[in-house]
Amino acid sequence: MYAFLIILFFVSIVPFYMMIINSTRSNTEISQGIYLLPGDQLKANYAIILKKVNIWRGFVSSVIIAVPAVLLSAFFSALTAYGFAKFNFKFKETLFWIVLGTMMVPQQLGLIGYYDLCVRLGLIDSYAPLILPNIANASMVFFIRSYIESSIPDSLIEAGLIDGAGELYIFNRLILPLAMPAIGTMSMFTFIYKWNDLINPLVLLNSAEKFTLPVLISNIRGLYEANFGAIYLGVTISVVPIILVVVTFSKSLIKGLTVGAVKG
Repeated sequence: MYAFLIILFFVSIVPFYMMIINSTRSNTEISQGIYLLPGDQLKANYAIILKKVNIWRGFVSSVIIAVPAVLLSAFFSALTAYGFAKFNFKFKETLFWIVLGTMMVPQQLGLIGYYDLCVRLGLIDSYAPLILPNIANASMVFFIRSYIESSIPDSLIEAGLIDGAGELYIFNRLILPLAMPAIGTMSMFTFIYKWNDLINPLVLLNSAEKFTLPVLISNIRGLYEANFGAIYLGVTISVVPIILVVVTFSKSLIKGLTVGAVKG
């Protein structure tokens, strides 16, 4: 068992290590073979990136899109999940299955129609169409609903109602804090998805100063004649926030994935 975990650790960590090593190597060195020690081309690769693209502006654009998208997705998905988990209303199960059905439809399938809608609304080349759709996040609704059903008793909500608390007060002061492990878990995955999103910013943004990190990194290959050292460095810069988010939410991830099973 331990041997398997050790092997799994190396399989997981080696690609990241090689990415960092290659970001310090020249294009010629990378094409010649595999290096295990850092090189001396880090500054040169960084200079290439700064010369051709505004990498840090792309970093800011990614933050402007990813952070509000995560916050909106977390709040409204939790609110929807709370409604499905604790309220009884007509066609409840039917509506829930419709929400789940949207998970089966590839996002790319509706991209042309969504682009046409954004053109009609005058939203092309703005951050809004990359942020607002995250209000509806079916996978987050499904996960948080399961967590609320298994971990938050009805008696707690009833006690709040007896004390005179309104539904929004109960949701904001009771449900949100108690469901935070599930919300944190899905927020982490949502952030990773939005941070790595390439196709939507590529289609919906026209101004170079609004391009996100994935779009800028994808341009490096054509701009620098496949300068892999610069590409690896750009990817390394892009991965750092993801690692920080995973480390920050790791406890929420573990708790969110296990508490439902423990309750069951």
